[in-house]
Amino acid sequence: MDKILRIDMGAEGGPKATVSPIGAYAALGGRGLTSSIVAKEVDPLCHPLSAGNKLVIAPGLLSGSIAAMSGRISVGCKSPLTGGIKEANAGGQPSQMLARLGYAAIVLEGKPKENALYKVFINKDGVKIVEDKSLKMLSNYQVVEKMKGEFGDKVACISIGQAGEMRLPAASVAFTDMELRPTRHAGRGGVGAVMGSKGVKVIIIDDAGQPTRQPKDPEKFRAANMKFIEGLRTHAVTGQALPSYGTNVLTNIINEAGGYPTYNFKHGRFLGAAKISGETFAEIETKRGGLATHGCHTGCVIRCSGIYNDKDGHFLSKQPEYETVWSHGGNCGIDDPDKIAMLDFLDDDIGLDTIEMGATIGVAMDAGVIKFGDADGAINLIKEVGKGTPLGRIIGSGAAIAGKVFGVEKVPVVKGQALPAYDPRAVHGIGVTYATSPMGADHTAGYAVATNILKVGGEVDPLKPEGQVELSRNLQIATAAIDSTGMCIFIAFAIMDQPETFQALLDMLNAFYGLELTAEGVAELGKKILKTERHFNTRAGFSQHHDRLPGFFKTESLPPHNIIFQVKDEELDVIFNW
Repeated sequence: MDKILRIDMGAEGGPKATVSPIGAYAALGGRGLTSSIVAKEVDPLCHPLSAGNKLVIAPGLLSGSIAAMSGRISVGCKSPLTGGIKEANAGGQPSQMLARLGYAAIVLEGKPKENALYKVFINKDGVKIVEDKSLKMLSNYQVVEKMKGEFGDKVACISIGQAGEMRLPAASVAFTDMELRPTRHAGRGGVGAVMGSKGVKVIIIDDAGQPTRQPKDPEKFRAANMKFIEGLRTHAVTGQALPSYGTNVLTNIINEAGGYPTYNFKHGRFLGAAKISGETFAEIETKRGGLATHGCHTGCVIRCSGIYNDKDGHFLSKQPEYETVWSHGGNCGIDDPDKIAMLDFLDDDIGLDTIEMGATIGVAMDAGVIKFGDADGAINLIKEVGKGTPLGRIIGSGAAIAGKVFGVEKVPVVKGQALPAYDPRAVHGIGVTYATSPMGADHTAGYAVATNILKVGGEVDPLKPEGQVELSRNLQIATAAIDSTGMCIFIAFAIMDQPETFQALLDMLNAFYGLELTAEGVAELGKKILKTERHFNTRAGFSQHHDRLPGFFKTESLPPHNIIFQVKDEELDVIFNW
């Protein structure tokens, strides 16, 4: 991975691809690379959908190797949803394949002068960019089927659905899984809208003939990888809970903890939680001939995904993630697994962030557009987005805009991005992350739930403000570094509890690159990334006053604990004073 592929979509005479050495961005990957390129090359004051913005797609430092869990990919840009810097993360096959082709990043630049739509084909022989009007307003599944017919079934695809073409702020970028289905999404922040603004509908990747990336010290690397896998398989979360029930194993846990946001963040428990729990979904999947455990990319050993079939045994969707089940389920008062799976499929197909969509529909329900619990009404709202109707465009623009249009005061967003599936009043640490992350409300930016609720890496009382800022700070630093390696964030459970597993990760990086990286070095990398991202946001007009939760979290108590968010603003203001 020693080169960057730049595609100027606004070049004279049509889009032009150039390949350059990685140069000043050497030793960076994933989020570290996307944020560095965006911060250095994009004007923070540019319009997110203008030619001045750039979309950066980058595999991680260990992607394309035999390292377990190394198939994550980062997508970066100036966000049309938040107005700040954005990195959205996804699984799937493209990361491994791009890395094996030697690309540290794809950078989409400029903007077509005409309203043209292109497909980009990348293999060992180079890059082909072809205008294809037949792709216009196709859904992600339709696009992938069309590409399979043209390029075969050994490729991987990166695509946008109708939402991305319409440049809606909640649009995602889809990445195909091992079955060549567009089920893995860089969902947050409207990255799909930026890809749409560049006129790129789909990127097809063919790594045929390319070997697996080789480490500098193969023997040490293999030994470290085996130790790393052993740690993941022996940890209770990564070795048992996630493989058995997927991320949705959290539904019963968070509901019991009283931190499960229900009816647009009015309650902390949902009476229908058991009907939509990970245990229930796994039972349905197994009964219908689907899969309760499944990997989203080669090299995945946690296998927290799955296959959800309909009542007739036909594929309906991937196993919906915990945040998806919450957003379209408990948050909207819906407790029907089939309806939630359909909503998940529609989001993937149209190309929408499931968290943003569930939160937006919750706001619409609060406004009386449809009633809480109306599953068919929610499905119709998502279909409206795909049709591009005025109502659909409002919904596809996210919770903040929908709240303004519908006149709703209680809108759960930070920096314009919807809060995920943990109420900050009952899980204070995640509230600090929501408020202060450069990305807007984002649970993966510093997953304090691990320590607040699951007691991984120690224990900090979720209902009290003490210790939450330090917890979130340390997790945000560590996460920024992990996001640069191409590793799945779920490895954090094992490396937080098992020093030997963390050391195995360091040993893999050192063996691969010939480094002498220490734990302190990992922390410095995370700090550097966060500093870069915050500097971009400052230049874009953000201040400490944007590092706040919506006011109702500090004035309205949440049942069943009946408490408010108690971390003071002055504490939030010093989180990055390391």
